[in-house]
Amino acid sequence: RHMVTLLRASGGKETELAPQPTLADLQQLIANSGIETTLTGELPAAISTTAQRTVYRTVQEALTNVRKHAPGARAEVCLWHDAHHFGVTITNTAPTRPAVALPSSRQGLIGLRERAE
Repeated sequence: RHMVTLLRASGGKETELAPQPTLADLQQLIANSGIETTLTGELPAAISTTAQRTVYRTVQEALTNVRKHAPGARAEVCLWHDAHHFGVTITNTAPTRPAVALPSSRQGLIGLRERAE
């Protein structure tokens, strides 16, 4: 929690210590998520690396939320774009097992919104 607070206080500028994920890493993220997930659609070829990172982190956060709050659920990750916009929509089925109470900073959706902005 202290690290999140520190990053927020510094304006969200993270020091890049390791290669940052791109859309090329999305399949591996999904494969390693432990969630039965389908990936459909595509994004424009010219999407910036910053935008790719944002999409990746959005999917990462969503799959983490599915794992925490909907155990046993399946997920669908749909990449989409039109002439002016692009995005990702993540949906999940109902859980098949009861959720376990896990510690949370309750900053997940706030952080997701900040990254999207």
